[in-house]
Amino acid sequence: HIKNKRELKRAKRWEHTKASLRAKVEHPFRVIKRQFGYVKVRYRGLAKNTAQVLTLFALSNLWMKRKQLMPGRGEGVVVRPR
Repeated sequence: HIKNKRELKRAKRWEHTKASLRAKVEHPFRVIKRQFGYVKVRYRGLAKNTAQVLTLFALSNLWMKRKQLMPGRGEGVVVRPR
């Protein structure tokens, strides 16, 4: 139980930090499961499943950045490395 306002503020800030990190981590999993339909492993070997999951995460990164990568489609802008 939280006793004073300082502890309460610190606890809320910590929970906000955890929730922010959790949202960033869970979003690629949602893309892989919903957009690409990956809900169960397909292969028997660990190496093949690892390769497939790594490929799906790479595709997930492209999917989430598609608006920036395709400037002619929607409001996206081209992001150029410095």
